Amino acid sequence: MLELLLPPPVDPLWDLTEAYGADARPERLNLVLGVYRDQTGGTPVMAAVREAEIRLAERSASKEYRGLSGNTAFNRAMLSMVLGSGGAAERAVAVQTVAGSGALRLLADLICRTRPGTTVWISDPAYVNHRPILEAAGLTVRTYGWLDAEGRFDTEGMLRDLGRARRDDVVLLQGCCHNPTGVDPTAQAWEAVAELASEHGWVPFVDLAYHGLGDGLEADLAATRLFAERVPEMLVAVSCSKNFGLYSDRTGCAVVLGASRQSLRHVETALQNAARTLYSMPPEHGAAVVTAILEDDGLRDLWRAELDGMRARIEDNRRGLTAELTALGRGEQADVLARQKGMFSMLPLTPRQMLRLRSRFAIYGTTAGRINIAGIPAHRIPCLAQGVAAVLGEGTG
Repeated sequence: MLELLLPPPVDPLWDLTEAYGADARPERLNLVLGVYRDQTGGTPVMAAVREAEIRLAERSASKEYRGLSGNTAFNRAMLSMVLGSGGAAERAVAVQTVAGSGALRLLADLICRTRPGTTVWISDPAYVNHRPILEAAGLTVRTYGWLDAEGRFDTEGMLRDLGRARRDDVVLLQGCCHNPTGVDPTAQAWEAVAELASEHGWVPFVDLAYHGLGDGLEADLAATRLFAERVPEMLVAVSCSKNFGLYSDRTGCAVVLGASRQSLRHVETALQNAARTLYSMPPEHGAAVVTAILEDDGLRDLWRAELDGMRARIEDNRRGLTAELTALGRGEQADVLARQKGMFSMLPLTPRQMLRLRSRFAIYGTTAGRINIAGIPAHRIPCLAQGVAAVLGEGTG
């Protein structure tokens, strides 16, 4: 049997991470994976998370199975955080998942179970795992534009492309801090997209992975809540990896909004059945931590303060990089980076230039030019800017 297995494609992000691990140069810099790092290059456990873990350990809660929907208190907390205090949460159902990727896959399976072969639209460029997840679930994928030639958000192009989406198609939207570009729609553009969804009848599918790291938690959730107000049905995949620092605990949530509670009568069971065949039920620890934080005023305030501090450091890193590039005579490229937000930025480099940045300066980003702004120690920003300026000076050949 194994002799029949053809060479599968490698995951580009983890392939680069392995190459970084094999690089013996002490000055090497890993900006590939979307992991928040502090000034020392480490990924700390948030203080609110650590305190919640201490309290949970002192209680010595049972390790008994939670059930196919996971931690129900966590699911309620996620609905409240994502949808706010309005009426949207009253017509929504949530199940805990194995991180945001698990939520994407469960919701993709729900789409396929409901309407096999449904077309799902994703941005171009998109998060590297969007297309594989959707196609693995048996869905058809098409793309809509995201950036114009100057690296700005292309409102007209996006609306033009999505104007071709049919009723009952699904449109996957990143709610904030777009991965990989770091470029988000304006509030006016989100309004136009929501109006288009309402008029044309396609279903928004929002991916929330970085809320709190762009313009602040409430601002980053504004687009998702806007869609919840404007459309009868919506899907939301929520990750707790970045804003709670629970990367290895794999904590997430799948949310489905319907026109009414009655329309949701089969949804939770369908999601549970999909989970049962994939991983049975999600791990408890991360969900218990998040629930303990969101249900305690003191821990919630501490978490919000830490999250704001992480966002401020990301903003400082981006400002530092743009300032260094401007000082090196690369003001035009710096202006493009300055408009971006969140953990990621797209360097104005070709794949060949990104390869030279890696080979000459030991700076690792994706071939497409994406780097993790949150992963740069402040004292390494000048080195990064010098490397980028150097390869830009060599041209695109």
